[in-house]
Amino acid sequence: MIAISVFIVTYNSAPLLRSCLDSLRVQTLSDFEIIVVDNDSRDGTAEIVRTEYPEIRLFANTSNLGFGHANNLALTVAKGSYVVLLNPDAVIPTDTLQRAYKHMEKNLEVGMGGGLLQGPRGEWQPSARQFPSLLNEALVLSGLADRFPKSRFFGRFDRSWADPQQETVVDWVPGAFAIVRRSLLTEIRLFDARFFLYYEEVDLCRRIYEAGFQVYYWPDMVITHIGGASSETVDEMAFSSSGKQLTLWRMRSQLLYYRKWHGLLYSRLVKGLEQTWHKLRAWRNAKRAPDKAAESRHIVQLWEQAWQETEGGLVSPPQPW
Repeated sequence: MIAISVFIVTYNSAPLLRSCLDSLRVQTLSDFEIIVVDNDSRDGTAEIVRTEYPEIRLFANTSNLGFGHANNLALTVAKGSYVVLLNPDAVIPTDTLQRAYKHMEKNLEVGMGGGLLQGPRGEWQPSARQFPSLLNEALVLSGLADRFPKSRFFGRFDRSWADPQQETVVDWVPGAFAIVRRSLLTEIRLFDARFFLYYEEVDLCRRIYEAGFQVYYWPDMVITHIGGASSETVDEMAFSSSGKQLTLWRMRSQLLYYRKWHGLLYSRLVKGLEQTWHKLRAWRNAKRAPDKAAESRHIVQLWEQAWQETEGGLVSPPQPW
C-alpha cells in the first residue's frame, strides 16, 4: 500500500486542470498516486489527462456521476493509506502532501483534515466551518454573517471570527482539499451518493464524528482555490446571487441533508425560512427593484420544486441532476 491516493473529479475543467496536475507532479512526497474521474466533460478534459499525464489513472465516464459517486468510484481502485480529495481548480505547494501525511500519522484521533483555502490573489476562503443549522442558515440568509464577520456569534458558520493561522478541531472542512484516513472509510464508506453535488463532505464529516474520530484544520497547508469553476459550465440553470452554486441542486442537497440528520420538521423549517425571507424581499422590491423581486419569487418556486422532487428530502431525484 502506498501513502496517498489523490482523487480529482473533473467536469469541463480543462482551463484549470493543468495547473492542478502540474502542482502534483512536483510534490516532495513521492509515494502517492493520482486518480482522475472525468464526468463526461465536453471540453477535452479526459484527453488532456490521457495524453499529457499518462502516469495518472483515468476514469472517463460517459455520463455525469456527480461529485460523490465519482469519488466513490476512485475509491474502488485506490491503493493509498490515505485519500486526498482535490478539486481540479486547486493548486497546492510542493510540500502539501508531505505535510498532510505527517499530520495524519501524528494525530491518530483525526479522521479527516483540511488546510487553509485562499483565492488566486491570496484572499481568504472559508476553510473550517460549523455544521449547518437553522440558526446558521438565518444568519447567512439575513446578511448578518457578512456584515459582522468578526463576531463570534454572527460569524459562527464560516468561523470568520477565528485566527486563520490557528489549527483546531472543527465541524467540517470543504472538499476542495481534504485528507481522509482510508481505514476509516472501510468502516463508514466515503460519500453518500444521493448527494449529487453539495453537502457530501458535510455528511461525511458527521459520519466521521459518529465513528469516534475528529475533523481538523491545519493552516500550514495552503491551497489556492479558484472555486465554482465546473459549476460555471452548466447551462440553463439558476445561480444563487451570493455565489456560484446551482440553486436548485443546492436546495435538493440541503433537503437531503436536513432530512437525514434532523428529520422532516426541521427540513420544513429550513425551506420555510428561505421562502419567507424571499417572499418579504419580493414584496419590498416589487416597485423599486423588479429584477430582484423576480429573482426572489423564482427562488420561492424552486424551493417548492426541490421539495417535490426529493419528497421532502427523503429521496434523491434520478441522476444525473
